[in-house]
Amino acid sequence: MIQLSKRLQAVADLGKFGDTMADIGTDHGYIPIYLIQSKRISHAVAMDIGKGPLLRAQEHIAKYQLGAYIETRLSDGAKELCCGEVSSVVIAGMGGVLMQKILRDSEEVFRGVKEIILQPQSEIEQTRRFLLDNGYEILAEDMVLEDGKYYPMMRVSCVESIEENPYAEAKDIDFVYGAYLLKERHPVLRSYLYREIGIYRELEQKLKDLPANEELEKRRREVSCQLALAEEALIKVGETDEMQ
Repeated sequence: MIQLSKRLQAVADLGKFGDTMADIGTDHGYIPIYLIQSKRISHAVAMDIGKGPLLRAQEHIAKYQLGAYIETRLSDGAKELCCGEVSSVVIAGMGGVLMQKILRDSEEVFRGVKEIILQPQSEIEQTRRFLLDNGYEILAEDMVLEDGKYYPMMRVSCVESIEENPYAEAKDIDFVYGAYLLKERHPVLRSYLYREIGIYRELEQKLKDLPANEELEKRRREVSCQLALAEEALIKVGETDEMQ
């Protein structure tokens, strides 16, 4: 049985999955291999825009003798995936802006799947806003800490609906830190908030020590707002501020 990294294991655990799935930007092909081995899917399409990563995926698929269950495709995003071909899609380990482009470029494909598991490496707030602005519903979120880096992730769909979705009346704090993570008082989010507050407070002090000008004042206000939002989020996850 293949062993996944903490990040990839969390991605795999977040999905419900069905019969078939596609892994866009598959790189080594680890997620589809794991899902086949754990009998959570019966067929997978491992896709990547790069020939090198796809070759690595093919080597790993062959190593575990899963060629009959996982096919590989050279593809720019989901462009080589047909509508209705899979029930779940994973897009992990790339920037949020690129993820948004992939979703836009193959909109018809994504409208027909039951779930999409996203793990953006950047532009997290922007990605959450994009999803809600474009008819997707965020159904669940998770966050892990691995090798000193925090990885938020989400399960989304445009065909499934749940009651009492915490994004129904989302505020800025929900898009920045994740409405589900806040609601569930996620322990990794708590750790992340402590780190963010420390960074913002240190930056705020450094800015105070610099000679004032219009641009600097603007930056001070930005940092002050970011700090206040992080402190508010820490209260929401059930921790008192012990960093005074």
